[in-house]
Amino acid sequence: MFCLSFLAAIAACSPADRYLNTGNDLAHSGFTAHSADTTARYEMLNLLPAGILTYRPTTTGPVYLYADRIGCGCVYMGSMSAFTDYAHTHPVPSHGDMTAEINQHPGWDWSIWSASADPGPNQPKHVIGAEW
Repeated sequence: MFCLSFLAAIAACSPADRYLNTGNDLAHSGFTAHSADTTARYEMLNLLPAGILTYRPTTTGPVYLYADRIGCGCVYMGSMSAFTDYAHTHPVPSHGDMTAEINQHPGWDWSIWSASADPGPNQPKHVIGAEW
């Protein structure tokens, strides 16, 4: 009986738990997951630091991004209000750190995240704001 309990406890501790929990917290704060389901999206996912909140400037203000390569293979995108809600209960990088990350990887392309860039009719369509 002890062995079964021990094995169940070990099985419950997955390396992806951290990412899955963070994804749930981001979603509850108002972030939306966008699957990296095309080659172009996968390349953009890999421009972002894994597991760290950052942002990209847009014409309507910053969009906050979180690259989740392990949990969902997606990028969580959120508005200033989603970021503020998330930051109330979680540690977030300083604005200076986020800006430095943008300067390191400036090749972000919003067009690949648009609804018209989705790979097919059975894929989720995400339209939040004017930028994607």
